Amino acid sequence: MIKKSFRGEIFLYFIIVFVFFSIAILTFQYQREKNYRIAQLENTLDNITEITRHFIEQNRLIEENKIDRIDEIKSIIPHFKTRITVVSRKGSVLYDSSVAEYNEMENHLYRPEIQKALQTGKGANIRKSATTLQEYYYYAKGYPDYFIRTAVVYNVEVKNFLKAERVFIVFIVAVFAIIGLILYLVTGKLAEAIKKLEGFSIKAGKNELFTQDVRFPDNELGIISRQIIGIYNKLKKAKDELSNEREKLFNHLNALNEGIAFFTRDKENTLSNSHFIQYSNTISKKSVRLPNEIFGIQEFKPLNKFLKKHLKSEKAFEMESLPHMEFTVSRNERYFRIQSIVFQDKSFEVMITDITRLEKRRLLKQQLTSNIAHELKTPLASIKGYLETILGNWPVEEEKRKYFLEKAHLQSERLTNLMNDVSLINNIEDAGELFSFKPNDVRKIVDEVYENFASRITENHIEFNNQIKEGTLIQGNESLLFSVFQNFIENSLKYGGRGIKIVIRNYHEDEKYYYFLYSDTGPGIPEAHLPRIFERFYRVDRGRSRETGGTGLGLSIIKNAIQLHKGEISVKNNPKGGIEFLFSLAKK
Repeated sequence: MIKKSFRGEIFLYFIIVFVFFSIAILTFQYQREKNYRIAQLENTLDNITEITRHFIEQNRLIEENKIDRIDEIKSIIPHFKTRITVVSRKGSVLYDSSVAEYNEMENHLYRPEIQKALQTGKGANIRKSATTLQEYYYYAKGYPDYFIRTAVVYNVEVKNFLKAERVFIVFIVAVFAIIGLILYLVTGKLAEAIKKLEGFSIKAGKNELFTQDVRFPDNELGIISRQIIGIYNKLKKAKDELSNEREKLFNHLNALNEGIAFFTRDKENTLSNSHFIQYSNTISKKSVRLPNEIFGIQEFKPLNKFLKKHLKSEKAFEMESLPHMEFTVSRNERYFRIQSIVFQDKSFEVMITDITRLEKRRLLKQQLTSNIAHELKTPLASIKGYLETILGNWPVEEEKRKYFLEKAHLQSERLTNLMNDVSLINNIEDAGELFSFKPNDVRKIVDEVYENFASRITENHIEFNNQIKEGTLIQGNESLLFSVFQNFIENSLKYGGRGIKIVIRNYHEDEKYYYFLYSDTGPGIPEAHLPRIFERFYRVDRGRSRETGGTGLGLSIIKNAIQLHKGEISVKNNPKGGIEFLFSLAKK
């Protein structure tokens, strides 16, 4: 038994490899020899088949119904025990040299060798004859009008002929023994360097650096060992650096709001972040578990078309002009931009960006532009109409002229208010970070708003009740907070009617928020309109709003200003009458 050592193990490995190699050579050579002998036998049978065919054709045996004359060629066939059978293309036996009553033989069309000849032109098979009950080696060959089948009795003589010579096996075994001895001597020289590499392998297994203070033999193996250790140490440092960079990259990808994935040219995923799967599931109608499943999703069809074009292209890509594309998909009121770029090695990147906010903002701006154009028409048309009336009927009586100019001025005020409101709401949405925030006492802000409307409140016999406690501090923008309460009170004055009651109070607070209630006892708002009252330019009663000079942006300004202060707002009708707004404002 070989001792379990480096030398013994290496020798054993070499022996195992050589054994498998020898077995493979032996198997190949044995099969080759066997196939050669089978080919010899089939070549002999093929010659007999051709002799029989020429004899049939030259003597027109089938046309003249003299097929029995095939017996005449038996004397010139080298193997006199050969059986000859002629079968029609339909399977009827026309002649058989070993069966006297061959006319009564069953149909041979489905004999294995006949079927092979029918498909490939010739075929062979070893089986027992159903007629003579002897085992034959059959060989059949197809011709335009018939098949000729030759066969020899599959006896000991034929079996021995088909067996391969075994002298080659003895030769391989002898060579194996000699080479085994040589390998045993050679492996002894490998043992010294391999033994010294043990320390290196242990340190490498522990993922440690290896100091080169070990003396290796002064031969090629020693040089190779030292080089391996040096290369390992360099690779170890490079690997550690790459691991750190990879960790940074992973953290960066996971910190991004975009979904990013990298793929090989075979669409195998090499790197991706969590947002990629999350966004893919949002876009797709079916569940996505792995990044490469996106290529089977209908929504990513443009991506597949782009990749099909460029991944199969033999054209080399320049770094300055790498193929790239992007398209947008929407799902459940969310919008995603999908981008892809193919690199020089035909790997590629897919990035999914949630552009819902940007897209909705674009749509809102588009809608806002349309609404502004619509809202401007009426006051501009009125101003133009009043001025045209004055100019077209000049001179105009002073009383009428004053009337028309006051009307035009009123419409210009309406335009000014509209543009101010549009500017404010755009600033809140597009440049909210530019508003300065500082501590503000909400009680004082409401009192200032009240003073601006005091005369109108008194004139309309409105009871105003500010229940907000002093010292209710909000880290916010004073101007925006002023706009919130100003729009609340202005709406109550315009639409609440005379003799109503207005209440403002903070009904709750926690560590992060103050919670406020604004209510009036006016007519309220029809329930059907409540879900939409915070939309820009939405009016419950357009005719009445135009009469009172409203811009349709007051409640939208309120909502956006509250959201900028990290709060939320809701509205409901009070069962006892009037309207109630519930909203929160962050303390910090």
